[in-house]
Amino acid sequence: MNTLVIKKEDLRHNIEKIKDFVSKSGKDDQGNPVKIIAVVKGNAYGLGLVEFTRFLIDQGISFFAVATLEEALQLRKAGIQEDILMLSSTAIKEDVETLVKNDIIITIGSKEDVEIADQVGKEQAKKIRVHLKIDTGFGRYGFVYSNRDGMIEVLKSMENIKIEGTFSHFSLSFFDDQYTKTQFQRFIDVVEVLKMNEMETGMLHICNSSAFLKFPNMHLNAVRIGSAFLGRISFQNSIGLKKIGYLESQVAEIKELPKGFNIGYSNIYTTPQNMKVAVIPCGYMDGVNVKNEKDMFRTIDKIRYLAENVKSFFKKQALYVKIKESNCKILGRVGTYHVVCEMGQKDIKIGDTAIFSVNPKFVNANIRREYR
Repeated sequence: MNTLVIKKEDLRHNIEKIKDFVSKSGKDDQGNPVKIIAVVKGNAYGLGLVEFTRFLIDQGISFFAVATLEEALQLRKAGIQEDILMLSSTAIKEDVETLVKNDIIITIGSKEDVEIADQVGKEQAKKIRVHLKIDTGFGRYGFVYSNRDGMIEVLKSMENIKIEGTFSHFSLSFFDDQYTKTQFQRFIDVVEVLKMNEMETGMLHICNSSAFLKFPNMHLNAVRIGSAFLGRISFQNSIGLKKIGYLESQVAEIKELPKGFNIGYSNIYTTPQNMKVAVIPCGYMDGVNVKNEKDMFRTIDKIRYLAENVKSFFKKQALYVKIKESNCKILGRVGTYHVVCEMGQKDIKIGDTAIFSVNPKFVNANIRREYR
């Protein structure tokens, strides 16, 4: 059985490093410690939504953020009572009613969001807990930062909504410092306009994991941490985070192949001599050799990555799986559910443990997660 292994010691190390970095950034403008909002969307970046949330609670984290209604309800059904913010806004009344019923903090970012939330609050005779989303240049949820008058007009009409926070989201903080600073200034300008109009802003937060590490001056009242917990960010981290998670499988078959024998799809690898190989039931559906796509970058960035890919092709960078503390080269393409690796003269037997370096968020949700 394949297993995604999460080492508790390394995970605690990352959490403490993040807490320490937060404390070193100082306090917010009210003199309070900067709060950590743990983002556990996407099955907690692959670490298991409920398991990881409970682990974070044990480490003193008490505020969580999710992307979907289903994620929020899963946490509540598991008995998680801490604050949960749904980062995506919605004007679908049935969804808002369900969120409010389960005491989930909702996001409002449009006239329709406000109207529905206000209506639900009136019908239930209660103040709806919300965070206000400002779109500073992402193009998804949130009031567009430049339409301040329209936003103020809508917000002043609400009667059954309590704003407990205001936030935005960076689109390229791991790569483009200048645009990140532009987004930040847009956000601060909107916050000032809200305050000038005597609107409550609540907790202010804009930093994701990348911005959290790169721009301590942008921490405001809270920071949203997701990938940093895993130690998997898009640039060299400066606080000593460890990479979390590896995939564990077993050698399922051992065989000898003759010289000139093809291995895997497309026949891209042919044995140069008689070879002894091991077959392992682990493939790209399990997260092996799956990486972030490059379609998020601009044309110039795509050209850079294309150049890197060309260099990698000529360097013939190999993939390896670790068996009995030895790195064994993977031969041919990674299959859907299997790989073949070279054994050489290594003393490898059927049933031996095989370890793959993987990013947990790409590991199939059906794969068992084990905290050790």
